[in-house]
Amino acid sequence: MKLTGAQILWEALVREGITDVFGYPGGAILPAYDAMLAYPIRHVLVRHEQGATHMADGYARASGKVGVAIATSGPGATNMVTGIATAMMDSSPIVCITGQVGSKLIGSDAFQECDITGITLPITKHNYLVTRAEDVAASVFEAFAVARSGRPGPVLIDITKDAQQGSCEVDWKAIAIEPELLEADDDALPGDGTARQAIDLISAAERPLILAGHGVMLSGAEREIIALAERAHIPIAVTLLGIGGVAASHPLNLGMMGMHGEAWVNTAIQEADLLIALGMRFDDRVTGNLKTYAPNAKKIHVDIDRAELNKNVRVDVAIAKDLRMALQEWLPLVAKGDRAAWIARIDALKGDSAVRDIQNLPDDGHLYAAHVINDLWRLTGGEAVVVSDVGQHQMWEAQYYKHNRSRTLITSGGLGTMGFALPAAIGAKIACPDAEVWVVVGDGGFQMTAAEMATIAQENLDVNIAIINNGYLGMVRQWQEFFYGKRYAATPLVNPNFQKLAEAFGIAATTVTRRGEVKDAVEAARRTKRAALIDFQVEQEDSVYPMVPAGADLHKMIRRPSPIVETAAD
Repeated sequence: MKLTGAQILWEALVREGITDVFGYPGGAILPAYDAMLAYPIRHVLVRHEQGATHMADGYARASGKVGVAIATSGPGATNMVTGIATAMMDSSPIVCITGQVGSKLIGSDAFQECDITGITLPITKHNYLVTRAEDVAASVFEAFAVARSGRPGPVLIDITKDAQQGSCEVDWKAIAIEPELLEADDDALPGDGTARQAIDLISAAERPLILAGHGVMLSGAEREIIALAERAHIPIAVTLLGIGGVAASHPLNLGMMGMHGEAWVNTAIQEADLLIALGMRFDDRVTGNLKTYAPNAKKIHVDIDRAELNKNVRVDVAIAKDLRMALQEWLPLVAKGDRAAWIARIDALKGDSAVRDIQNLPDDGHLYAAHVINDLWRLTGGEAVVVSDVGQHQMWEAQYYKHNRSRTLITSGGLGTMGFALPAAIGAKIACPDAEVWVVVGDGGFQMTAAEMATIAQENLDVNIAIINNGYLGMVRQWQEFFYGKRYAATPLVNPNFQKLAEAFGIAATTVTRRGEVKDAVEAARRTKRAALIDFQVEQEDSVYPMVPAGADLHKMIRRPSPIVETAAD
């Protein structure tokens, strides 16, 4: 039986196990939307195509499956670009499907024509321009294989209108074979270090440290990394995207490293004699000044992507392999260790914390973001899926919400995309409908994608939104305070009444200005079993500490100023 290209598209998606897509219709993708009605697909109508890509991304990060976003040609496709780049930087497997003008019109500057495959070439693992119905199914199956294989990432399929309207017969048995993807051989790239070399360095180390990144979750290596740490008695530091891969409550988990990481973690990295980097990429926000980074440490780096090895930091043993497979190879060879002296040294460093002691922060009539995040953690029992946006609140969330489970912190790391959280939380909630989902977002980032509250209302989703509202573009303001003489250029915000705005969308909302109000507001939001928004109006000129200035030595952190204690005169 002949099928149109549009029908083949949905049939292929169903065969891939897809049940939910996020999209926005338009002329060039209209044949696909018309055919969609005959297939068991839940279509979530977004309010902006960027939201569709972030929803697909949030869906992928929460579930481990491939997320799907769909849009029309021209502006529909270009609106996806930021979300695609976000997924690329954070290794998130999504497939974006766009309509394109008829194949005979390509290159004629037709209405809503643009070269979206050319535009997205640097920010996708691969992309396709499909001009015949006969090529639709194979392109879809291959796109999914590429998106989830190796280091995951985004793939785009651009399908012309005539390819959607044309028809052909499909031999599904012949096409549905998992495509064989071969890694290109490149002798110039490192990655052939051995397990024995790594074990020898671990055995000889007195002050080793494991650096755990996003790859721990992507490879499903959560158990293996704990087994390695416990057997060899090695403490663990995590990246922002690595949070949750190792339980925050585990005694060997030191916390987050890097620009706004724990002070003792950064100092321990600088004092270590061995760094074991697992599924992380030595981002500049993690290393600080490369010339002075961990100067006395030998380094082991395991990553599935050969291009990441020796890219930023030269290492002694570079292994290009799936992390879980690599650790399974190591574990039988690892000797039990006793590194009590090293761990005692790190424990001593904790007394020099630059992250505020949340218990001793006074309730002085002001509402601090750290109080809000810490109370949210306590009231949810640490069990919520938190989707945080980008800025100060993102760092406070990482510091004060303790994640014990994998895939419970979803945030934009590499690209730092403001506006990510609200739509990504929609995707996470649809992927995990039984999970308690909280958005933690600044007042600036929230307004970038606030229209997606309409999507929440239309889909009747129980998503809770916590706006950390300080009336500024907070992180930019902090940089202006520290490095630009408090010249607050273009960072103060005149905000709408967020409570009334949410209520206009039919979302329950309240405003909180004092810490004593936090508990009742959070508990009320949790009880509603439908969407709720809380506008937390926090201290305006609060800053995130510690902070490693961009390009500075990792151990040269800006610390929280000591409070001035006034004493009476003798």
